[in-house]
Amino acid sequence: MTIKKTLRILAAGVFAGAAFMPAYAMAGDLPLPYPTKAEPPADRACTGFDDFRDTDCSLTWHGITVYGTYDIGAGWVSHGTPPNGVNYEGESLVNRNGNSSRFLIAPNNLSQTGLGIKGKEEILPGWYAIFNASTGINPQSGQLANLAASNTINNGLPRGSYSNPGDGSRAGQAFNDELYAGVSSSAFGTLTFGRQRALGTDAMLAYDPAGGAYSFSFIGYNGLMAGGGDTQDTRLDDTVKYRITYGPVHFGALYKFADGSGGCFSASATWTASTCTSEAAHNSAYGFDFGGEFGNFSVDVVYQHVNQAISVVNPLLGPTSLTEPFQSTTNSINTNPITGANLLDPTNTEYGIVTDNSAIMVAGKYAWNQWKFYGGYEYIREVNPSNPLGIGATAQGGYLLSGVEDNNLDSPKIVQVMWTGAKYAFNSQAEITLSYYHEIQNDFRVPSTCGNGATVVASCAGTLNEVSLYSDYHFTKRFDVYAGIAYSNVSGGLAIAIPHGPGVPYFANNNLAPTVGARYTF
Repeated sequence: MTIKKTLRILAAGVFAGAAFMPAYAMAGDLPLPYPTKAEPPADRACTGFDDFRDTDCSLTWHGITVYGTYDIGAGWVSHGTPPNGVNYEGESLVNRNGNSSRFLIAPNNLSQTGLGIKGKEEILPGWYAIFNASTGINPQSGQLANLAASNTINNGLPRGSYSNPGDGSRAGQAFNDELYAGVSSSAFGTLTFGRQRALGTDAMLAYDPAGGAYSFSFIGYNGLMAGGGDTQDTRLDDTVKYRITYGPVHFGALYKFADGSGGCFSASATWTASTCTSEAAHNSAYGFDFGGEFGNFSVDVVYQHVNQAISVVNPLLGPTSLTEPFQSTTNSINTNPITGANLLDPTNTEYGIVTDNSAIMVAGKYAWNQWKFYGGYEYIREVNPSNPLGIGATAQGGYLLSGVEDNNLDSPKIVQVMWTGAKYAFNSQAEITLSYYHEIQNDFRVPSTCGNGATVVASCAGTLNEVSLYSDYHFTKRFDVYAGIAYSNVSGGLAIAIPHGPGVPYFANNNLAPTVGARYTF
């Protein structure tokens, strides 16, 4: 059976299943990053078990609310890798290391499984002290969400032996989603400090037709767009964030203070971790958000800039993979070897490509009767960092970089991401969502030989496409089931899995991923 025929059959099944469900017009898979009014109404506390079972009341006591989600399912992928207990995104998107079809447990398909506690207490008339502490958990293993560990557990293995690796901002921290506190006023807005979602992440959750669902959304699965160029920046430590709403318009700003270690540098070809000179971290970031809600239409414009953004491509080399051309063996800050005596212990380390990123995004949505229409576009510009990182620099979760590339780009890398989609609510319990995502990368190879019969490398132009379709049925306000399918493919430079040397392509440049599952929220 061909992929196109399989896709038609599965898509028909999704539509047929939705047609027999009484529909439910959800408010969204995840909360909007800002309210329509400056000070939203407080959560209604549950009065008893029956109230908790039958309504969407909150588990609130004296202003403190406990909340959470459990989301798990089963799926099949045409090109995947063996799963592990720390990867929280599943395998729906085309996978650089996916080499065979398989059935698997599919975690966090519509929402990230996790727990949180938040509070709001009036301290002066019209002024509130607020806090939020939340973390992601892998429903299949009970471990904290940790994409950094999905790389380190594969360090030293041959590529064909990898379990599912990835890169992201959730890196095993006790509170890997958010941990912040601040003050809020209906007149003066909300000011918070701590670990917080980037402004691009807030906008993605509001304007993605799939609500950031890992199994059905490229921009939810791959934090490239939300992080302004790199997925590790979808959540940021040591930030101050401000939001205010005035009538139909709103404004947001975020600033991240530099933190962590910048690693060390040595001009010697025989450097060691104890002989190189310490570098300072310059990983500050900032952003702005302007938007408004006008009747059934809402729109936002978001600008983000991140210094020393880190992208982890693949697990590190090791004893069983040193002869394979799957990773660079030189530190590009000084082109010295990072093998032999120069090799840091790879047990808890990663290999990072470092850039300075700037991104601007425009997104909107419109509600009409039972329909909601979505669309957005982002332009991302990446350049080599003005302040390079060194060996031993820290990434998300405190993981160390045992290899660093600070001059990976021949010229500015331009990435464009665009998306569109629609939701349709049948009546009060079920809806169906169709989404399309497209990524374009420019040719930043100098001198360019792309398209002239030369071997395609990672710096050549390329594209990624994903289309998804899923239906969601709510038995109660808290419990729902879903079924859907996603198809994705890559081409050109975006189909190169490992960018070093001649470039190593994806095992397969496409993936078909039908998924079914259930979710419970409180």
